[in-house]
Amino acid sequence: METRLSVGCGALIREARERHGLNQAELAKRVGTAQPAISRLERDLVSPSLETLNRVLEAMGETLSVGSMALNAPAPKAGNQTIAELRADYRGLSSEERLAQAAHLSEVTTQLAVEAEV
Repeated sequence: METRLSVGCGALIREARERHGLNQAELAKRVGTAQPAISRLERDLVSPSLETLNRVLEAMGETLSVGSMALNAPAPKAGNQTIAELRADYRGLSSEERLAQAAHLSEVTTQLAVEAEV
């Protein structure tokens, strides 16, 4: 039995669309599809092919960039910890600890955004 890796692209599409000041109908028109199709993509009800995802992004003047890196390589913009080390740190957390960490990161990110606006 073949397992297919599915990647949720909804947030990526929605953030790009909002960044360009488009509503779903306007993006659908640019892509040559219907608004409900864009809605399904943004809600991760369907997983687009890389070709479709890139077509949607190109309709907004963007392009898809995909790459890979070794697990023992330093994670981009993450100091000198490797991706494997970062994963190990995360896997060692309980559900409660993960939620607490996410809440803390949300607070820090919000504070940074507020400070950036000043």
